[in-house]
Amino acid sequence: MSVRPLALSDDELSSCVGCGLCLPHCPTFRVTNEEALSPRGRIATIRSIQYEGRQIDEQVSEILNTCVQCRGCEPACPSGVPYGRLIEAAKNEMANQHQAAPWWQRFGLRLLRHHRLLLIGTPILAVAQRLHLIPKRAGLSPLPFRLGSPVISTSPSPDVWLFTGCIMDAWQRSTHRSAGALIHAIGFSLGIPSKAGSCCGALHSHAGLQIEARKLAISVMTSMPGTSPIVVDSAGCGAALKDYGHLLRTPEAVAFSERVFDIHEWLEPHMQSLMQSRQPISSKPSIIVQDPCHLRHVQKSHLAVRSILSPVANLIEIDDDGLCCGAGGAYSVVEPELARQIRDRLVRNIMAKSPIEKTLVASANPGCLMHLQAAGLIVKHPVDILAEALGLVPTTVQPREKGTA
Repeated sequence: MSVRPLALSDDELSSCVGCGLCLPHCPTFRVTNEEALSPRGRIATIRSIQYEGRQIDEQVSEILNTCVQCRGCEPACPSGVPYGRLIEAAKNEMANQHQAAPWWQRFGLRLLRHHRLLLIGTPILAVAQRLHLIPKRAGLSPLPFRLGSPVISTSPSPDVWLFTGCIMDAWQRSTHRSAGALIHAIGFSLGIPSKAGSCCGALHSHAGLQIEARKLAISVMTSMPGTSPIVVDSAGCGAALKDYGHLLRTPEAVAFSERVFDIHEWLEPHMQSLMQSRQPISSKPSIIVQDPCHLRHVQKSHLAVRSILSPVANLIEIDDDGLCCGAGGAYSVVEPELARQIRDRLVRNIMAKSPIEKTLVASANPGCLMHLQAAGLIVKHPVDILAEALGLVPTTVQPREKGTA
């Protein structure tokens, strides 16, 4: 029996029947109209590697590396094709052959393990960005000069753990403060992971660096012991933590993943308690809701965002059926042109729904948030919006009506 290059079962690869219902939900197919850059086109390429011994050459690399890994095709698939697992297995083999994750990306991902270095380096990157030393095509909104105070554990055996992660703790720490304020307002004690839990490994998995992702997953598991729930305010990180059972395939990892909740799905059943002692919101702003892919397609927790925001805002939906924004973790840096085209399509949909020149957009993932901010939109995390509306944290500048001074 010949050794097959990809760690995939025949059942997983044969589950795609090529019906094409995934095509409208694939962002790269939508902007290129190329069959090879669709889910079924990429699955055909993966099959050729697995069964025909096709070499991972430049053409194969382009086909597979241009996938955003948004997994928008999965909910649309009537056959339940596990596309995320297929593309991750292929990317892992590509990385082993150095056909994915170039050296500079590997170097950057390695730095995520060293959280203190990331915190120290963020103001330096912010200065470099203002001096135009970081190209705009990277799709980053302005990085912060000051990080602000971190969220502090209030108990060695907390009621709830808040996973703070790496990039989000350096670039969007204010959202952690908002999450902490909401958790305290409900009446729960809060725990923060030890230094071992500084990076979830999501970006490593996307890049095909499975060995590194597993090492980080084990470290994260040790950083939040016990049985208390773990809440995550980054959609991509939350999806990664919920997938540790599959990534590590151990009973301990399965039990850990069962403790993980997206912050919005955890807040949802506590909203009545949170709102009952508050003054009614007299004037609700209009807010457009953008669903990060790993919240909508992977965690399937996007409706909870609406539940927590509806008491404080009038929500506007986009007519895009959850189409990707193009951020895709590091995708906007690795594939900037495709990422821009995908984002431009979404920005047009958002602007078409905006009752004012720039209506506030709610997005629950740091990559999506920054990618859309870089396009000129005003974007906030739903947790920040809720905490500000309830007066738990300072309010930041809001968008102005057309024609106002």
